[in-house]
Parts: sequence; structure tokens; C-alpha cells
Amino acid sequence: MNFVKFLGGAAIALAAIQLVPYGRDHANPPVTGEPKWDSPRTEELFNRACKDCHSNNTVWPWYSSVAPASWLTQLDVSKGREAFNVSEWGRPEENEGEKAAEEVREGKMPMVIYLPAHPEAKLNAAEKDELVKGLVATFGDEKS
Repeated sequence: MNFVKFLGGAAIALAAIQLVPYGRDHANPPVTGEPKWDSPRTEELFNRACKDCHSNNTVWPWYSSVAPASWLTQLDVSKGREAFNVSEWGRPEENEGEKAAEEVREGKMPMVIYLPAHPEAKLNAAEKDELVKGLVATFGDEKS
């Protein structure tokens, strides 16, 4: 009986958190500038592995409309766009392109939590190396 009460309470809680409006505004702001990519291949790899969080061309999956996943998705996209956004290249505040290669090189990007739902973003070693080299050629490198 306690298990049934627990499941009922969990269902009510899950339904109640759907009323929290955060994370459901899936508007993509306009593109105001784009970088000059060093090659079409770099742009292709970036679009496959990075664009959902680091551009204004986010593809919002179904789970981004269901709390609490919607909250995490919105937070990740907001933080990603704030730090590095190829759709707002040339914006007055800092756009941390020079850190992009290092993040990929160190395995911090794409984020591990992103990969199960986006298997296309998982890069093999050769693709990862290509992307790192392309990001350095396009944006520079923090190490340089």
C-alpha cells in the first residue's frame, strides 16, 4: 500500500511541476552574425556536436517541453549561448570561441549528459581531432 501511495504522490508531483513555466520558451533568437569557418567540415562537425547549445539554431527535442528535463535543457542552452554563440559572432561582450577547442580537447564538450539523447553528437577520435583543429583555425586557441 505504501508503494501505491508513493507512486500516486510522485505522479501528482510530476503533474504539478508541469505548471512551472520555465524551460518552455523555445524561441530561437535571430542570427546576427556568423564566424568565417576555416572549412565546411569544421562547420559540419560543429553543427552536429555543438549547435544546439552554442547557436541560435537550437533543435528543441520533445523532452524539452516536459519538466524537469525542460529546466535542465533551458539552463544548458542559455549558459551555452551566453559563453559561446556562433549565431551572434561579433557581439560586443565576450564570445569565448578561443576556449572552444580546449573544451572539446579535454572532453568537456559536448557534455556527457547531452550524448545519450543525441548520439549523432558523439565524435570518434578522428572527428574530435578534426573539430579541434578546425576550431583553432576558426577561433584561435586559448593556449596560443
